[in-house]
Amino acid sequence: MKAAVLSIGTELTRGELVNTNATWLCERLTLLGFDVVEALVVDDDRARVGRAVRRLCEDVSVVVSTGGLGPTTDDLTTEAVAAVLGVPLERHAPSIEAIRARFASFGRTMSPSNEKQADFPTGASVLANPVGTAPGFRVSMMSAQAFFLPGVPSEMRRLFEEHVEPQIAGLVVRTSHQIKLRTFGLPESQVGEMLAGLEQDEPGLTLGYRASFPEIEVKVLVRASTFADAEARATRAAGKVRDRLGRAVFGEDEDTFAEYVGRTLRDRAMTVAVAESCTGGMIGQLLTSVPGSSDYLLLDAVTYSNASKTDVLGVSGELLRAYGAVSGEVAVAMAEGALRRSGADLAIAVTGVAGPGGGSDAKPVGTVWFALAARDKTTVCETRKLVGDRERIRTVASYLALKLVVDAAQGRTRD
Repeated sequence: MKAAVLSIGTELTRGELVNTNATWLCERLTLLGFDVVEALVVDDDRARVGRAVRRLCEDVSVVVSTGGLGPTTDDLTTEAVAAVLGVPLERHAPSIEAIRARFASFGRTMSPSNEKQADFPTGASVLANPVGTAPGFRVSMMSAQAFFLPGVPSEMRRLFEEHVEPQIAGLVVRTSHQIKLRTFGLPESQVGEMLAGLEQDEPGLTLGYRASFPEIEVKVLVRASTFADAEARATRAAGKVRDRLGRAVFGEDEDTFAEYVGRTLRDRAMTVAVAESCTGGMIGQLLTSVPGSSDYLLLDAVTYSNASKTDVLGVSGELLRAYGAVSGEVAVAMAEGALRRSGADLAIAVTGVAGPGGGSDAKPVGTVWFALAARDKTTVCETRKLVGDRERIRTVASYLALKLVVDAAQGRTRD
């Protein structure tokens, strides 16, 4: 059973937005058992949208389209589809009321331009949107069922899961299963080398890799004669991947690194404090991206200047003058100061040169010091030479700092 994904929007064809919708939809359709044969992007042009819709509906059984359902003049998807079908647009009264009620819930009045979002090709099935103002719709065209969803990713995903997936899941017999394993700490080439030969050992297994800096995702996909067999074999293969990659694997499917860190701390009833310099709050941002992080994060002190290191964390001026802010001695003092201030079980500190300026022969850009202080009086200190631009250095430093927290919580001081 073939499927295609159509993304509509001039902002996509110009490269102004990254097309995350297509990636997500292709993956979900594949997991359902469809053979996704095309992912097409067209601009906001009525004729080109119409031609794309017509051609795809002639070639596949399911088309999922996103974009072009908004209130502005360049949102032309609905008009283009109606033209291909040769039917007029009809206003859907329940959608008008739903849009008006959504605006009212925010204390606003619906603009007249939003009324066009309730116009659909005659005969279309409307797909209610509980999280936005743009409903989707479904039509039958040529040999296909075609679904048109809003382009906002959160809205698109909600409508796909609530409306599209239930309607198309029964069209295919699912005989594959995929498990995504998330890793940090190994380059993609090394991950591939460590898993070499596994596909030959497991019939029906296909391994895929996706770099999402600074993580590497390993996709374990197994096709078999039945879904139950595929699921069992994928689980077995994923276990072998975990065995080979060891502690580099931190999660599965949609797990985030921050969730992994939080889960590790919460499972051990431990708390953490953070003292940041070159990362500028990124470590705290990662930790607090997880709901309930107040259970374990007691302090995040962004001490960017030397004065703040002294005033907030108690780092002595003599130490700063003798060794400089980017040093193991100062990192240790920052961590111990954060531990003392917060009363946490663990405290992590980071200080370094993120660039592009500020480096020297002794401390080039990318030099980062980490220190981990624990309530039991043990302290770990190490340095790394990181590469990349400022954002990459800050991101990797934040991940490495959190990895030290996990190591300490698990009773490990270093790799």
